[in-house]
Amino acid sequence: MTPIRHRLPVLITGFDPFAGEAVNPSWEAVRSLDGSRIEGHRVVACQLPTSFSRAPRTLRNALRELQPAGVVCVGQAGGRPQISLERVAINVCDARIADNDGSRPCNEPVVSGGPDAYFTRLPLPACLASLHLAGIPAEISNTAGTYVCNQVMYALLHALRARRRVPAGFVHIPYLPSQALAHRGAPSMPPDLVRSALRVIISVMLNPSKSPPAAPPSGRED
Repeated sequence: MTPIRHRLPVLITGFDPFAGEAVNPSWEAVRSLDGSRIEGHRVVACQLPTSFSRAPRTLRNALRELQPAGVVCVGQAGGRPQISLERVAINVCDARIADNDGSRPCNEPVVSGGPDAYFTRLPLPACLASLHLAGIPAEISNTAGTYVCNQVMYALLHALRARRRVPAGFVHIPYLPSQALAHRGAPSMPPDLVRSALRVIISVMLNPSKSPPAAPPSGRED
């Protein structure tokens, strides 16, 4: 008989396009994994709107419906050259540009009265070591920004605060090569490599014991 835990899906989310882009690499990568199986779990993809008001609500609805075994939220970080495993989400929304609804919050909390920050529940050093072993450029990032990506990471961990055993976190990915053509000098990553990276991350999240010994973590401060 299949263990009950393996009957639970893995939720993976990406965003719709924003800031004038025709595509969002996070959704392109996430939807390509929809319906696949990783470590015995079915992967379910969900598109989140790039909206401060709607993204957390869409995420909470998906969490409530699926009761997932684990969650990986994915977002675009144009200008970053590699996979970024986010370490922390902070309780602030401070938008440099308007979201897809025209909203541009300034120094507002994600959750009024909530903790200042939440740390990821992904095994970051193990994920990093496995990505590097697979030849995939990756780093541990110490900032998810203050836009909708950070808000979603915070909302995710806040929603799961009573379910401490559910692994969950956020990953930023670079532009697609097609996007980089419109952003002179911007780094990019092929979709097949991003898809492989997400499979590695989900696999390690679900079964950390299969990962190689973790190297000392690196970080970024931007």
